[in-house]
Amino acid sequence: MKVMQNGAVIADRVSIADGFLKRLKGLMGKKTLRKGEGLLLENCSCIHTCFMRFAIDVVYFSKEYKVLYVETLPPWRVGRIVKGTKNILELPAHSAAGLAVGEACTIEGA
Repeated sequence: MKVMQNGAVIADRVSIADGFLKRLKGLMGKKTLRKGEGLLLENCSCIHTCFMRFAIDVVYFSKEYKVLYVETLPPWRVGRIVKGTKNILELPAHSAAGLAVGEACTIEGA
């Protein structure tokens, strides 16, 4: 699946975590995320990076995939609580720099 904003591909190899156990596991156990990879946590409003080995960019989306906030989290941190968050996209650190708060993303291939 792909995540795009204004016609630009943000990530083209995105997995979906749509159940409780998939969201709970998230990226734990992975050694890294490569450029273009990501994890979309559906029906999720907050995350942590406990037990992770690398930093990630976190994109907080509304129900309509409007970007509400973007942050970079190192391991062993808790992400922000962002009002209105319904879905979260986890990307390799520093790969979400082109995302603009307030603009909508599209999800293709879901």
